[in-house]
Amino acid sequence: MNIDMLLIELSKETPIPLYEQIYNQIRQDIIHGKLQVGMKLPSKRKLGEFLNVSQTTIEQAYGQLSAEGFILSRPRKGFFVQAIDELAYVQPKKEASKPVPIKKETIDIDFSPGHIDTTNFPFTQWRKFAKETIDESSNHLLLLGDPHGDIELRQEIAQYLYHSRGVDCTPEQIIIGSGTEQLMPLVIRILGEDASFAIEDPGYPLTHHVFSHNNRQAIPIPVDNEGMDVDALQQVDASIAYVTPSHQFPTGTVLSAARRIALLNWASMEEHRFIIEDDYDSEFRYTGRPIPALYGMDNGENVIYISTFSKSLMPSLRIAYMVLPKVLLRRYQDAFIHYVSTVPRLDQHILARFMRDGQFSRHLNRMRTIYKRKLQTLIDTLTPYAPVVTYYGEETGMHITITVQTNDNEECLAEKALSAGIRIYGLNTYRTKKETGTPSFLIGFGGLTDEEIITGIQKLMAAWGISKEPDS
Repeated sequence: MNIDMLLIELSKETPIPLYEQIYNQIRQDIIHGKLQVGMKLPSKRKLGEFLNVSQTTIEQAYGQLSAEGFILSRPRKGFFVQAIDELAYVQPKKEASKPVPIKKETIDIDFSPGHIDTTNFPFTQWRKFAKETIDESSNHLLLLGDPHGDIELRQEIAQYLYHSRGVDCTPEQIIIGSGTEQLMPLVIRILGEDASFAIEDPGYPLTHHVFSHNNRQAIPIPVDNEGMDVDALQQVDASIAYVTPSHQFPTGTVLSAARRIALLNWASMEEHRFIIEDDYDSEFRYTGRPIPALYGMDNGENVIYISTFSKSLMPSLRIAYMVLPKVLLRRYQDAFIHYVSTVPRLDQHILARFMRDGQFSRHLNRMRTIYKRKLQTLIDTLTPYAPVVTYYGEETGMHITITVQTNDNEECLAEKALSAGIRIYGLNTYRTKKETGTPSFLIGFGGLTDEEIITGIQKLMAAWGISKEPDS
């Protein structure tokens, strides 16, 4: 049976391409039996003339129908409707269901510990180095670079680490990656399948997920006011300790000198033991001298140092780095000989110029002053609510931890805060095992203005029914 023409409605107002409109209507006619099996379709020329479209458009539509088995092309004869086995995949029409209402949360203040101050970023200086880098003279940067990251950036990072963190390493030991979550699986792989990991509890949840996603055992070790409990670490069968010693996340505590020595001694006792030191926001310390990195104290090359530019510059830059002990560097080179760097070379060179010119150090000094002021605003606003509300972890970083003396639990307090338009983050969120003791919360201040900090704390206390002390 032959049909001379097809009635197809085309619309040029819709973003759907013409060939797709033709394909959809013929497909539906076949599915619903309007075009019977064995029917010959109009030629591409005739249908194109009838619909006032090009033969190419018809050819695309017929080609898609043919690829999906709806029509069959016979040489020198044309296109014919193909038999489909009962069209078992065609879904029956369903009654329209009522839309499920989506509860929208109105958040006025978000005390996220991960937010940064975006209003004081040095756009003028960054734009200058971006213009200098994105130029015809830099056409070599369009090609793949060193798999460990371009040497220009690794040299700047090595120099920065030596002067700011006491990390004495060569640029060759530095690996550039697009975030801690991208570098950590590489570390896990070179440490071997038999490695078992001790993690801080509470601790950084994203890193904990990395261990589980890579089928590695993660053993929670308690954290107290001196950091990871090394005595507890010695009681478990772990070969790798993952720590945030300069500013423990999320409690904000600093690993004490005694614990640092004990941890390094633990690692040096057996050849296969290593420490992963995540130094993610050590740049912002507000009291006393900067605390040296564990890597700088290590004589036995048992520390893997990891850090990022997410807090110091911007999260969207997606540049992190790790410093490998030489024994692990050789393993890395053997395991990932065919890998390429995951960070665009243009971004690497913009950052390298930014650091070489001294702009990175100036930016850190400026932001340290800004964050210290915000921290003081937060402390001044919280102080009148003592002793019901206390805080700790104010030495370093962009958040503190508060504890609340109340009959309500953490979950209840978080709900009350949310009802008042305030988002806060309970410490139990970061624990492997929930605790029922005094409720504790992370209060981030990096991304808020001074006015938002004051207003947010006042609204939060009102939502919790906590009043200022009379003599405040």
